[in-house]
Amino acid sequence: AVVVCNLDGRILLYNSRARLQFRTLAQGSTTGTGGALIGLGRSIFSILERNQIDHALEVVHQRLQKGAGAAIANFITTARGGQLLRVQMVPVLSIADDSPENDISGYVLTVENITRSLEQESRRDQVLQSLTDGSRGSLANIRVAVGNLMDYPDMEAAVRERFVGIVSDEVVRMSQRLDQTMNEFADSLKTRWPLEDVLGIDIIAAAQRRIEEQLGLPSKTEEIDEALWLRAESFSLVFSICCLAFRLLEHYQIKELRFRLQPFGKLAYLDVIWSGQAMSSETFYTWETEPMQVGTENSPLSLRDVINRHGGEVWYQRDKAAHCAFFRLVLPVAIPETQAESEAIDASQMRPEYYDFDLFHFRDQSIDLDRPLADLSYTVFDTETTGLEPAAGDEIIQIGAVRIVNNRMLRQENFNELVDPERLLRPEGIRIHGITDDMVRGQPSIDAVLPAFHEFCSDTVLVAHNAAFDMRFLQLKEERTGIIFSQPVLDTLLLSAVLHANQDSHQLEKIAERLGISIEGRHNALGDAVATSEVFLKMLPLLEQMGISTLRQALEASQKTYFARVKY
Repeated sequence: AVVVCNLDGRILLYNSRARLQFRTLAQGSTTGTGGALIGLGRSIFSILERNQIDHALEVVHQRLQKGAGAAIANFITTARGGQLLRVQMVPVLSIADDSPENDISGYVLTVENITRSLEQESRRDQVLQSLTDGSRGSLANIRVAVGNLMDYPDMEAAVRERFVGIVSDEVVRMSQRLDQTMNEFADSLKTRWPLEDVLGIDIIAAAQRRIEEQLGLPSKTEEIDEALWLRAESFSLVFSICCLAFRLLEHYQIKELRFRLQPFGKLAYLDVIWSGQAMSSETFYTWETEPMQVGTENSPLSLRDVINRHGGEVWYQRDKAAHCAFFRLVLPVAIPETQAESEAIDASQMRPEYYDFDLFHFRDQSIDLDRPLADLSYTVFDTETTGLEPAAGDEIIQIGAVRIVNNRMLRQENFNELVDPERLLRPEGIRIHGITDDMVRGQPSIDAVLPAFHEFCSDTVLVAHNAAFDMRFLQLKEERTGIIFSQPVLDTLLLSAVLHANQDSHQLEKIAERLGISIEGRHNALGDAVATSEVFLKMLPLLEQMGISTLRQALEASQKTYFARVKY
């Protein structure tokens, strides 16, 4: 995961892996609702400890002053969710003409979650320690028994049998303990394998060399796609192929192996072919599940372990027409990263969200009413409810929101949560928003969702259409949840009345139509939030033309409209 920050710790750029990784690291109230605090303009200190970042910056400064070749800092830290992270910091140096030499304007963090790998290392240490401690007692008993047998060759038969029994029992215990340890150790090995992109023909060439050198068995290729890339762990895969060759040579005395490699959609077929005696399914099952062996070299893993780790399949097949048989290894094809992302998300989501790099010089500050509207960050939100009367017991059933940063809507940084209202929904409302009782039953309550939404909105101006309605619902939950939304609120309904005072309708659809915006997904909280964001962004330059350029001016103009008097 890669994150770029300015000196205030504000996130300026992040990649897709960071978004996914930090979603799993989301802490506090966001954990229960799947939220993630990473986002443009947000603080990295909501995820990583400020003290460690500051210390790393100090180390980088010192190395720059000393002229070190690699002015980087590494540290291990604990995320607030308890995960262990390995972090590397690389400085971003200012290129301004008036900047001092080696002046730092920001930094790049490379973050790796190492919690699982350390847990696996600890588990292996425990397994090996258990094997060592358990073997000491058995070895001591065997040593005593063997010593007595050697020192007293003429002992009575019953006594001799008892000592022999001790040796036999301890050997069985050690064998069982060893088998158990090797099984556990094999599981740990399997979870550590990194899969990498490798040319399929290179895998086959490596297997051919090893088979010919160790087994003296000739081989050749046929129907090889030389441009086919696999997603594989080459060592274990080559060892598996060699193991099959060793067993074929040992059991069926084959004279030659042939290899075939062809693509099949997102998979690849790697065939190990031979001519000779047919084998039974039972034999293949035994070969598939037993620990692998090539000559005197053994592995605790089986062929099935290796195939499962690759997410593939293997089977034995007889080709009677060609008078041959083959093992078919079905393996994943390596998909270029750009192609894989395009299949998972649409084209608009492929672009990384970023600030212009001159914003490295931005300094953190609280919301200033006299700042230009274009310079502020916004959370545009909408709610779906059981009805239209918040004071009469109607409840929120969905909250949807998106962020606007640097005059751009960030579709990827959204909040979208259903809420269990703990009451039945009104049929007339279901016809509008399409949310049913079954959809909200068992969802998080407002007590869990509202703190998460509050965190999502931090350091931003709130924007909504007919905001008084939504804000009333939030206000009525202050006593129950302790959550207060105290930031400024802009209402696109009121801003529309400022811009188009002579228009009869200020419904969201009508405003969008006037501004040339096509709306999709209405009456879904997130869909309405997206539509409101597009409307709001279109309004900003129009407000500027009217001389309304700051947050204070927009609030004052909104307050003077007729619709500002509506109460809920």
